[in-house]
Amino acid sequence: MFCACTQAPERPTTSPRPDMEPTDIPSPTDFHFHPGPGRGAAVGDRYVRTETLVSRLAIPWGVTFLPDGSALVTERHTKRILKVGPGRRANGELTVRTVTTVEGVYTNNEGGLLGIAASPRFAKDRTVFIYYTTKKDNRIAKLVLDGKGRPEPKAILTGIPGAGVHNGGRLAFGPDGYLYATTGDAAKGGDAQDLDNLAGKILRMTMDGKPAPGNPFPGSLVWSYGHRNPEGIAWDSRGRMFSAEIGEAVWDELNMILPGRNYGWPRVQGMGNIPGLTNPLAVWRPEIGVTNGVAIVGNTAVVTCLRGQRIYLVNLVGGATNISSRRIMGSGTGEASIRWRPAAGISGRPMDALIGKYGRIRTAIVAPDGSVWLTTSNRDGRNDPVPEDDRIIRLTFRRPR
Repeated sequence: MFCACTQAPERPTTSPRPDMEPTDIPSPTDFHFHPGPGRGAAVGDRYVRTETLVSRLAIPWGVTFLPDGSALVTERHTKRILKVGPGRRANGELTVRTVTTVEGVYTNNEGGLLGIAASPRFAKDRTVFIYYTTKKDNRIAKLVLDGKGRPEPKAILTGIPGAGVHNGGRLAFGPDGYLYATTGDAAKGGDAQDLDNLAGKILRMTMDGKPAPGNPFPGSLVWSYGHRNPEGIAWDSRGRMFSAEIGEAVWDELNMILPGRNYGWPRVQGMGNIPGLTNPLAVWRPEIGVTNGVAIVGNTAVVTCLRGQRIYLVNLVGGATNISSRRIMGSGTGEASIRWRPAAGISGRPMDALIGKYGRIRTAIVAPDGSVWLTTSNRDGRNDPVPEDDRIIRLTFRRPR
C-alpha cells in the first residue's frame, strides 16, 4: 500500500528559546529519529498538502476552537494560553496573542499546561477547561475568559496522579456533550488496572467534574482503563471513539474506545490473547511511532508520531466491525513492523506521510473548515529545533496525481 521514505534531511541546530525552561530527559529512553527502511517518498504524501499557519511557538500542546474561527492553544512549559487567528499577519501567518498565563502550573519534563477544551456553550458562558500539572497532582480546571482581569482556574477535578512522564492530558467534549480526559499511568503501570485510581484511564465527566450519567462503573469517572499514556482522542461521524496511545518499548497503539473495557496495560502491550482485554485496532513500533494525537476526517484517522516524526493515514472501515476479531495482518520487520486488525475496523496497512518534514508531531485536531491542525514538539528537549519551531501546520487532503 505504501513504501517508506528516504532519510530526511538533517535539521540544523539552533539555541533554545530564552523563555523555555530546561527539560530533564530521563534515560534510557531513545528519542532518535528512525526514517524506516526503503527509498522514495512516503505514499501518504500523495494524499495530503500542508501549510504553516504559525511558527516560533514553544511546545504547543492543546488546541480548541472558538465560535469566531480562532483557536486557543496551550504551551506546555511557558504556561501560556494563546489566541491564534482568525486574522492574518503581514507574513501570511495567523495572528497570535497571549490570553493569559496560568498560575500554579508545574513544569516537570512531560508535565505542564496540557489539554484545553472550550465549553460547547462558549458563546454564552466564555468557559474553557484545562488540564495541567501541579507539584501535587494533575488536575482539570475551568477558566472564564470574560475579559474582566486575569482569569483564575477553578479546579473541577484534582488528584490525578502525576509524574515527570506519562501524564496523559488530552481534553475533548464528545458528541454526547460530556467532557473526556486522558490520564497517564504516571510511571506506575499497575495503577492503570486499579479502578479506584485515576491513573491510566479515560475519564468521562460533567462540566462540574462529576461522573457523567451512563458511565460503566457506578459513581466512577472511569470510561475505560488499562492505558499507559493515551494523549489523543477523537470521534468519527458515527460517534465511535478512538484513542492514540504511547506504548513502552514494543508497540504504540490506535484503539477504539468502548465503555468499561480494559485495554491491557501493563499486562499486555500491543496485540494479545488474554481473555477480558481489548486489543488495539493497529500497532506500530516506537521507532516509527511514539503515537500521540488523532483526528478523524471521513473514514481516515490522522495519527501523529513524535519519535517517528510522521503521521499515519489509517483507513477506517465504515460498515460493521467486530472489535473482538482475532485476525491480525502485518507488514514489515523489526523497527518497521506494523500490525492491524481488518475485521475490527482497519481496512488496510496504515500509510505514513510527512516523514521528517516537520520533526516531532504532537497534536491533531479537526478545524471548523474540515482541515486538520497539527502541532510540532521540537522544543521539548528531544529534537534539534530550527528557528521556525514550534509550528502549527494545516493539513488538507487531495486526490493523488
